[in-house]
Amino acid sequence: MEFFVADAFTSVRFSGNQAGVVLLDGDRFPPEDFMRGLAGELKHSETAFVRRTGRDCFHIRYFTPAEEVDLCGHATIASFTVLREAGAVPAGEYALHTRSGDLKIDVQPESVWMDMASPAEGRTFSEEEQAELYAAYGLTLADRPEGLAPQAVSTGLLDILLPVREIAILNRAQQDAAAVCRLSERYGVVGVHIFCPGEDDVTAHCRNFAPLYAIPEEAATGTSNGALTYYLYRRGRIASGAQNRFIQGEAMGKPSEILSRLDDANSQVSVRIGGRAVLALRGAVL
Repeated sequence: MEFFVADAFTSVRFSGNQAGVVLLDGDRFPPEDFMRGLAGELKHSETAFVRRTGRDCFHIRYFTPAEEVDLCGHATIASFTVLREAGAVPAGEYALHTRSGDLKIDVQPESVWMDMASPAEGRTFSEEEQAELYAAYGLTLADRPEGLAPQAVSTGLLDILLPVREIAILNRAQQDAAAVCRLSERYGVVGVHIFCPGEDDVTAHCRNFAPLYAIPEEAATGTSNGALTYYLYRRGRIASGAQNRFIQGEAMGKPSEILSRLDDANSQVSVRIGGRAVLALRGAVL
């Protein structure tokens, strides 16, 4: 089987967020321990195993070096970029089956857009719980912006969205990985997505942490920024139909650009995430 490494949410090679992409032949996925082992060998935050199930239909399973996850935005963008660049798919719309549900993928000549799972709000947090969340990053409640509070939100994966007032605070956040693992287990979330309001055409600057899944920090996360899109919409910070732009990975030296759109038609809210990717490596599993 062939594997690729693609840099997602960027047009610059060796920037953005790297994902492994494994193209499969046949009608079955390899054993789970093999997929988990290969993801560990590649050492990227997620590796996508891609199986074609019909002319315009695909099934993807996503593995971190530690666990299988339901959905991964940057690995999906990477996968369909690999398929397009390998000549397996032309520009057009495709159906994708994941553990988060069935999604639509729009492959464009220079970018890929994907549906997120239906938005779902999780729990909110007491003042005491919020203080503990901020403390896990060396921060305090004084770093919280007015009118925004932490909340768990999902558009495929449940994350805690943790707002801070400004980019200087975002940049000085330092994770206590053991504490964040404990909090992630306690609240049943994948990780923590810290953000601050952006400026000009930037909706927000973000950092993402999922140490429970062996991801100390991630340069770009589609599902988390999908959740943030819904969170900001619910608070009147963004409008239905507008294109939003999130910048992530700056603290890692791998700046990434994640685009999103939210549509609210007949009280049915949908979120899409989009961006570019570039191929970096290609090889074969022996």
